[in-house]
Amino acid sequence: MSKDTIKIFDTTLRDGEQSPGASMNTEEKIQIAAQLERLGVDIIEAGFAAASPGDFDAIEKISQRVKNSTVCSLARAMDSDVKAAGESIAKARLKRIHTFIATSPIHMEYKLKMNPDEVIKRAVRAVEYARTFVEDVEFSCEDAGRSDIGFLKEISDAVIEAGASTINLPDTVGFRLPFEIGAMVKEMSDYTKGRAIISVHNHNDLGLGVANSLEAIIHGARQVECTINGLGERAGNAALEEIVMALKTRSDVFTNFKTNINTKEIYPSSRLIATITGIEPQPNKAIVGKNAFSHESGIHQDGVLKNKETYEIITPESIGLIKDDTLVLGKHSGRAAFKDKLAKLGFTLNNDALNSSFERFKILADRKKEIYDDDLRALVTNEMTKATQVYELISLQLMDCSGGVPSAAVKIKKENDEIIEAGIGEGTIDAVFKTIDRISGYNGKLEDYKVKSVSEGKDALANVTVKVSFNDEPAIIGHGLNIDTMLASARAYIGALNSYLSMEGKLKERPHKVML
Repeated sequence: MSKDTIKIFDTTLRDGEQSPGASMNTEEKIQIAAQLERLGVDIIEAGFAAASPGDFDAIEKISQRVKNSTVCSLARAMDSDVKAAGESIAKARLKRIHTFIATSPIHMEYKLKMNPDEVIKRAVRAVEYARTFVEDVEFSCEDAGRSDIGFLKEISDAVIEAGASTINLPDTVGFRLPFEIGAMVKEMSDYTKGRAIISVHNHNDLGLGVANSLEAIIHGARQVECTINGLGERAGNAALEEIVMALKTRSDVFTNFKTNINTKEIYPSSRLIATITGIEPQPNKAIVGKNAFSHESGIHQDGVLKNKETYEIITPESIGLIKDDTLVLGKHSGRAAFKDKLAKLGFTLNNDALNSSFERFKILADRKKEIYDDDLRALVTNEMTKATQVYELISLQLMDCSGGVPSAAVKIKKENDEIIEAGIGEGTIDAVFKTIDRISGYNGKLEDYKVKSVSEGKDALANVTVKVSFNDEPAIIGHGLNIDTMLASARAYIGALNSYLSMEGKLKERPHKVML
């Protein structure tokens, strides 16, 4: 008996980016898209093309990079949005436009100020126009969870007739319980009778995003929309890793279903997203949390030592987590061995990126006794996602003592010039950042600052993530990596500045936030 394939629609780059503080630059988005392709995601929602020139640019570049997954752009049911979406994915080998309009009474009355007939007319126009750009069109009934089932049927009939091949039923505010989602999906699946794929997009406001998605699959949904680590608006979205591993682990229940996901790429995908966004999964997060495979109870430890299946229903190896991950490479290791190790970790670098990463690795190997896979992932990700280097840190000298005035002397390279400045601040970090501001002439407002140890030990790499607003523009994220936390902080701040400068002209139009 053949199994039905559940399409995995990943919206980390669109809905996931709407998590507070999760904005990504174009290079970061490209690397995430490449990893999602390795993961085996069927559809990558690369962004919202009409939101800003920056979003359009990222979607266009992802479209040229990704070959095996469908690249999708979101569009409101407006000609301008649909046109931007179609143009942004024009060069993709597999492409989809995802258009939407609200269908719940409260949204139609208060947000859209439109009657049901007007909503249907707008939806049909959007789908028909989208079909002039692509064959694959998805239509979403925003706030379907609170929509009238009769109206859902009526608008679905109209958009399917207009050319939509996927009907998405989002629980936009995470309101519904599993049995309610199951009933809605079953009725809509029976009604459409194979004329379109039924999809769900469940938010996690009540902690039910994954449960609702699994219930939807049982009752006829053949596509689920989700994000890595459950990122997204408010409490986030249904987590891709939890849905996929539930289907795989409980194959006794989900007998007739499969996905195209390569589960060994789940952990690398989770780490990449966490590194780039600076948002770590909580330690006890299912599947990818730091404690997901930890056992503290003596009874549990005894059982696991005798047979792992006593307390582990999923093996770390099945999601690509190798417990003994010490990198057996050192300062005498050659480029070929380094490249081979990166390939095993899923990284394919061009010569420039390989050389730059190898140089950073050599410097690290001189200072760090043991190098772990997570060290290498962080190092390479940091190199691959850097924006154009307008400013580059050359050296940093600090002075701080009890009762003294914190000060910093910073040497920065811009093009062929080296600029040296010194300054004071309320604290050491404040002194460093203010001095960088004096050199660049841009005033940065620090909105968030996080430091995380990449691996373990006294010589662990410090991974610093900052969120900075320059000249009152939308905040930009920067990352810095070094054994010395102060150096990592300076690099993170300069990284944010470089990202801002590379996007400066594109930030004048603030991106729209959309709810699905």
